[in-house]
Amino acid sequence: MTSILDPTTIGKPKRPRRHVRTLTGYLPEQDDSGKEKWPKGEEQVWKDGYRGLDTDVRSITRSFVNHVQTSLARQVYSLDDLGAYQATALSVRDNLLINWNDTQLQLNRKGGKRAYYLSLEFLMGRALDNALLNLGLKGKFQEGVDKLGFNLEDLLAQERDAGLGNGGLGRLAACYLDSSASQELPVWGYGLRYKYGIFQQLISPDGQQLEAPDPWLENSNPWELPRIDVTYEIRFYGTADKYLDGSGRGVWHGGQEVLAVAYDVMIPGFETRNTNNLRLWESKPKRGFDLNSFNAGDYERAVESSNSAAAITSVLYPNDHTTSGKELRLKQQYFWTAASLADILRRFKNLGKPITELSDYVAIQLNDTHPTLAIPELDAYFPRRGRFTLGNSVEDRHGDFLFHQSYRAPSLEKWSVPLMEHLLPRHMQIIFDILDFEIAFELTIQHVLFQSLFLQSVERMFPGDRDRLERMSLIEEGVPKNIRMAHLACIGSRRVNGVAELHSELVKTTIMKDFVDYFGISKYVHCNPNLSALITETLGVPKSVWLKDLSKLEDLLDYVDDEEFQVTWASVKRANKERLAHYVQTTLGLKVDTNALFDVQIKRLHEYKRQTLNILGVIHRYLTLKGMTPEERKKVVPRNVFFAGKAAPGYYIAKLTIRLIVNVARVVNADPDTQDYLRVFFLPDYSVTLAEVLIPASDISQHISTAGTEASGTSNMKFCLNGGLLLGTVDGANIEIAEEVGSSNVFFFGNLTPDVEDLRYQHMYHPVPVEQKSPALATVLNVISKGLFGDDHVYEPLLNTIRQGDYYLITDDFDSYIEALHMVDEAYEDRTEWIKKSIRTTAKMGKFSSDRAIQDYAQEYWNIESFKVE
Repeated sequence: MTSILDPTTIGKPKRPRRHVRTLTGYLPEQDDSGKEKWPKGEEQVWKDGYRGLDTDVRSITRSFVNHVQTSLARQVYSLDDLGAYQATALSVRDNLLINWNDTQLQLNRKGGKRAYYLSLEFLMGRALDNALLNLGLKGKFQEGVDKLGFNLEDLLAQERDAGLGNGGLGRLAACYLDSSASQELPVWGYGLRYKYGIFQQLISPDGQQLEAPDPWLENSNPWELPRIDVTYEIRFYGTADKYLDGSGRGVWHGGQEVLAVAYDVMIPGFETRNTNNLRLWESKPKRGFDLNSFNAGDYERAVESSNSAAAITSVLYPNDHTTSGKELRLKQQYFWTAASLADILRRFKNLGKPITELSDYVAIQLNDTHPTLAIPELDAYFPRRGRFTLGNSVEDRHGDFLFHQSYRAPSLEKWSVPLMEHLLPRHMQIIFDILDFEIAFELTIQHVLFQSLFLQSVERMFPGDRDRLERMSLIEEGVPKNIRMAHLACIGSRRVNGVAELHSELVKTTIMKDFVDYFGISKYVHCNPNLSALITETLGVPKSVWLKDLSKLEDLLDYVDDEEFQVTWASVKRANKERLAHYVQTTLGLKVDTNALFDVQIKRLHEYKRQTLNILGVIHRYLTLKGMTPEERKKVVPRNVFFAGKAAPGYYIAKLTIRLIVNVARVVNADPDTQDYLRVFFLPDYSVTLAEVLIPASDISQHISTAGTEASGTSNMKFCLNGGLLLGTVDGANIEIAEEVGSSNVFFFGNLTPDVEDLRYQHMYHPVPVEQKSPALATVLNVISKGLFGDDHVYEPLLNTIRQGDYYLITDDFDSYIEALHMVDEAYEDRTEWIKKSIRTTAKMGKFSSDRAIQDYAQEYWNIESFKVE
């Protein structure tokens, strides 16, 4: 069985069974009267064996001790914190499993529509603390493990962050899964089980980022359930014949076959029994160890198949600067989408409904372009559906998929036609079928016209507009030709949206404008327990009430001028700063002044996110301080600047930016003239756990992407929810936050989106020297070039991106950025007013709850209904 399956084989196993097998349990047989039959053995004996939830301290400690003995095979005499964490996690997992089983059984009986969220990343963070909070059992477990001689906080620290994501894409996916469960919506996630995560970030003595495998699974993962009964065969390479088999499908044979094996991770809702599922796929060889080769002495060939299969799910985002790296990335994406779609269709087939009703029971959310191959994969399953026959209605054509476009235009994914033909020959045929290629060459202008059913329809709507046809074609001309995955997603999806309102508008007006013209427009408070407790006490309602309805935070506005409340609010922020200072002291060995302003930027390293602008601003501040007298410095607001984030292993400029940040920190922090007024910290190996320390401690956070490039930004919402103010460009969700909290509580700077392309044009054809545009920036660049922060040549490639071309508008925005930093200093000097701004910011963040967003998706996009597990 390959990923292109006969639909009759989807509901395996093939042999007759007494009851219907689904992927999450059994549906009982019914007798002639419709009454359920008990499937096996004596019903009462089975029911006597069912266990309930462990909700009291005695049952919790008994479960803990039982797992120490029977799951870990250890005893009290040898039990360390790691073993105690594992026993605690297994005890909590028992509770989740009871809820999870009941959720799946009741959902199967209900038989309604489900949504499936396909994301290459799920940045989940640590599971134990989240599960305890959602179950409402943290206090009971704390008491229980204390009686057993352990401290719960020490056990929580034993858990490693799951290596399933990297940035905002993964964190958004994780938040949506959490919120779906809390809102009692039937939503499953599908991703990959990366053996080594993305990578573990290390910093060398000279400031360079080094990458090491992230062995997050080395101590096993108590939160996952291996499902050896859920496997699919996935094919790569080989040949695809044009002729059709008996069911009307093209024949794909030969090549490499691997197995996709499922691992399930439970996603508990907050104060509800509803527990959803995240299904992760691991790649394994269909034919593993080659004993004949081994016996012949060819040991490398003996394990070649195993190694090739294992590589598919080894790491997130393999370095794609090589041909083999590109091939592995595409292989990874197809492996995941093919297995996920086979799983979804198998579950649908068990409903006994015709394929024409698929969209009545299934909504598939594509989180960015990575899972776009699901569209031709579905057509490979059911070629006679006529999904791309333009005579069909829009619902018939696009009823199953919804495309969530997260990145800006330069990041839109493309794959070369030769690579697709080589790795996925059948899918390349299907994409050609979507185009229905009849290539005509107009030799006089050396131009290729793609006459397709789709483009013929475009031609009828916009006669004579050949530029539009080129822009909308799935195939981008060049050597080699490329497949535009975002275009494929648009054609194959029912709805397309951006993340923030501005980004949705950019999708409509720039990135996907031609498609809009054609188709038409159809918790981050858990990490801040002190603030949560203060809000709960102040609002006078249970925490569960306002957490599920963040609009209630607006009642905090009544306390903005309450002096006692202001003092308590400030003390909470101070405690969070001290927690971060302790983390820095223990990990980096550096002291942090908790009286200073805490300025934080935590994002994956990328030129458009402009960590470069931030560190250049730090250097400007340093030079300004060096030029002051000691008396003048005493008037300056002290500032601690925190950076965290990873650069892709092959992204040289981003890695060079990290090196500059680390070396600037080394110089600035050691300077006795300035160290009381400015300190810089780069915190390695950024993770959700580290974010949960940084976010509550921030006074100001920076979200300074070039205008028009940030799809949304999600971290800005989390900072603001935790009372941190925002410094940023007029871009992404920054705009929506300012509309809610008020422009006086946000520090904006920089050029606006409509000006960006004109400025880039000027840089290209009418460049102005940096010295004329921004003398202050020129001074900063010059001191870097002269070696103030290390080797005077190593940073030239980075500086040249600013001096020559400056695609991300550093020179245009620098002076405005420095002025915004001055405004932050001035505002922070009035601490009382600053605290008021902080309170107002938190109070107005109800709009940005992922619970609210997921309800919008459920109603407007997925058309699914909530159900409560009893």
